[in-house]
Amino acid sequence: MLAYLGTKGQFLLDAPVIEDKVRDAVLAKLNFAVGESEYLSWRNSLGNAMSNIMRSEKIPDDAGIAIEYRLNGRRFRLDFVISGLDSQNKESLVIIELKQWTDIQFSDLEEHVKTVLGGGLRDVTHPSYQVWSYKSHLEMFNEYVYENSLSVSACAYLHNCKDRSVITSSRYENALQLAPVFLHGEFAELQELIEKNIVKGSGIQLLERVDAAVIRPSKQLAEAVGNMLKGQNEFVLLDEQKTAYEKILLAARETQKSGKKVLIIKGGPGTGKSVISINALAELTSQRLNVKYVTANAAPRDVFQAKLKNLVAGDSVKHLFGGSGSYTETKKDSMDVLIVDEAHRLRMKSGMFKNLGEDQAKEIIFSSKLSVFFIDEAQKVTWSDVGEISRIKANAAALGADVEILELVSQFRCGGSDDYMAWLDDTLGLQNIPENYFSREKFDFQVIDSPLVLHQLIREKNLNSNKSRVVAGYCWNWESKKDSKVFDIKISESNYQARWNLASYGNEWILNPNSVEEVGCIHTCQGLEMDYVGVIVGEDLQVYGDKLITNPAGRAKTDKSLAGYKSERKINPELADAKADELIRNTYRTLMSRGMKGCYVYFTNEETRKYFESRLPKN
Repeated sequence: MLAYLGTKGQFLLDAPVIEDKVRDAVLAKLNFAVGESEYLSWRNSLGNAMSNIMRSEKIPDDAGIAIEYRLNGRRFRLDFVISGLDSQNKESLVIIELKQWTDIQFSDLEEHVKTVLGGGLRDVTHPSYQVWSYKSHLEMFNEYVYENSLSVSACAYLHNCKDRSVITSSRYENALQLAPVFLHGEFAELQELIEKNIVKGSGIQLLERVDAAVIRPSKQLAEAVGNMLKGQNEFVLLDEQKTAYEKILLAARETQKSGKKVLIIKGGPGTGKSVISINALAELTSQRLNVKYVTANAAPRDVFQAKLKNLVAGDSVKHLFGGSGSYTETKKDSMDVLIVDEAHRLRMKSGMFKNLGEDQAKEIIFSSKLSVFFIDEAQKVTWSDVGEISRIKANAAALGADVEILELVSQFRCGGSDDYMAWLDDTLGLQNIPENYFSREKFDFQVIDSPLVLHQLIREKNLNSNKSRVVAGYCWNWESKKDSKVFDIKISESNYQARWNLASYGNEWILNPNSVEEVGCIHTCQGLEMDYVGVIVGEDLQVYGDKLITNPAGRAKTDKSLAGYKSERKINPELADAKADELIRNTYRTLMSRGMKGCYVYFTNEETRKYFESRLPKN
């Protein structure tokens, strides 16, 4: 969707007041207002930096200019796009990502840097990689671009940055080869890139054709994605998983001809929700539908993306994955299918400061012809989680969407034992299921007396397949995030010390073989599974008398899961305590159900250990 659109000549005439022109265009065409900081950034980046660049006499006056071009169905916006013809009379685009950064530092994350945003130092994607991903999206999903083999070039312009030591470091060689970056004083070099690719002007018509194009996967991408799961045993569908998968495909076909539809698929841990999601994503993409796998929590989508990226040429698979906060500004039915895994983690507000949008579930339903929600309400683990079937149904009704609910019953994790989950729910006080008999021969559950022993057991199990990890309740501050030499989790009576998952692994912590030495938390393992999981239970789970209770004060200060508890407790203490209690119990239910073959648990609280041991089956 185009905001500001004009020729180079018109842009130069508008340059003295371009921030006003763009602000008005964004409000009128994209339907949202911007803050003061973004308004001022337009004055600097467009009115000053880009107007100087575009004054080159070699850039034709009738070259097309688009500013704040939002790709259909996507939240991200392209800062500056120039259109025209190249030296071969071939239609050509140049995409420029504009940054006002001055101070840039190295990040522990791959293809990332650190810079000051929103008042703090943050990890952000390297601008060369960022703008290349936009170019890649156009080439893979915009029908006009790939059917007509448009020439698309991309670069980043950091017009305030004078220090090139970080941003052009050899660490980022791959990204820089895909899309060069230009710094302060390098406007002649940027002009040369534009002049090389835009030799003749053709007005604004090319940009209008690109904007009006159908958004769907190219044949090349569809064929590659359609074949990527063949021979991948971990993605094979079993029993009712196959039924749910076929229901999704049928609903997708129906919504191409009829009205909007919502499919809600309930299922506990290990019922195969993610396996069904990825299979449906692959098949619907192969059918050239505009489909995306969505989660609120980044870890599951980043892990699946990492597993699949080597099966598809290039990096195009990344465009099939996204966050749940990406639909605050999209058009109605701009997507064919949105597959929402871990839907219990959906939130109300989106954005870095939780100030965008109204309701993520509602925005997803609005944006897609078919919305598929995989949900387990007992896995809500943070104060902001509002993913509930009742809320999804209410939003669907408000938007005129038909709703169908399916339930996955068979459980393939935890030794395939539904009895273990019944025992766990009963022991944690989440459900009253007194008659439960799980076999410890089928599922290896053990209470371990020492965290040192527990961690060593997990190391040994991990040697077989790199699928065993230690996790813990978030009861220790994440100090190693700022100083990687510091140990976070310290249990003095056992001389045990460990670090939380290193920031350098990002959300792919569970895949890195070296991460077996670290401890993961709920945010890095929810939605994923292991062979064996070791769980360290902290002081947020205690026993009072003969009852298991929760203790919100036992959570670490750096944990944001209970953010909102204290303020809500001042208004309604009974309701706030009940919600915090449920979230803490849900957290340990989730952690203790990650293992396929076994779960080993250490309790920092002696009475809690005795309580669990007393409830173990005698077999």
